[in-house]
Amino acid sequence: MPSNVEIKAKVSDPEEFAKMAVQLSQSEGTIIRQHDTFFNCSRGRLKLRDFMNGSGQLIFYERPDTDGPKLSRYSISPTSDPPGLKVVLSDALGVKGEVRKERRLFLIGQTRVHLDTVEGLGHFMELEVVMRPQQSVDEGQQVAVELMEQLSVSEDHLVTGAYMDLILQGQKEA
Repeated sequence: MPSNVEIKAKVSDPEEFAKMAVQLSQSEGTIIRQHDTFFNCSRGRLKLRDFMNGSGQLIFYERPDTDGPKLSRYSISPTSDPPGLKVVLSDALGVKGEVRKERRLFLIGQTRVHLDTVEGLGHFMELEVVMRPQQSVDEGQQVAVELMEQLSVSEDHLVTGAYMDLILQGQKEA
């Protein structure tokens, strides 16, 4: 399975974060709207990502629920029928929940930097360091830590789980 090293954190000032990301990536970023449906599964996470334009991806991934840089292993299959696939997977597995977000994607070296506005949660950033062949997890984690520092992301804003976990946690507390 392909893998990357990820960091996720709450962003208190999305405009300032975007300015730093624009400067580091030398681009304005790309806006992507995503509607993720998470399904019940026995291990890891399974989600259907609908890009709201007739295309999508079925994504299975496993990663520890810890803060800081962590290894994520994933498999992705594209689909041209997200609504039809959602019906089949909902019937077969049941829906765990849904996440709607607007993502601004920046590319900085080997890292995908996301500035996400998540419906019901607020603003977050994610770093996805795409692992190069022969690159160790420690090296990927170091890339993530260095970029986190360049983007002024403090460790006390790090998030451990997925957006779906935060949404479900909020529903339990309500």
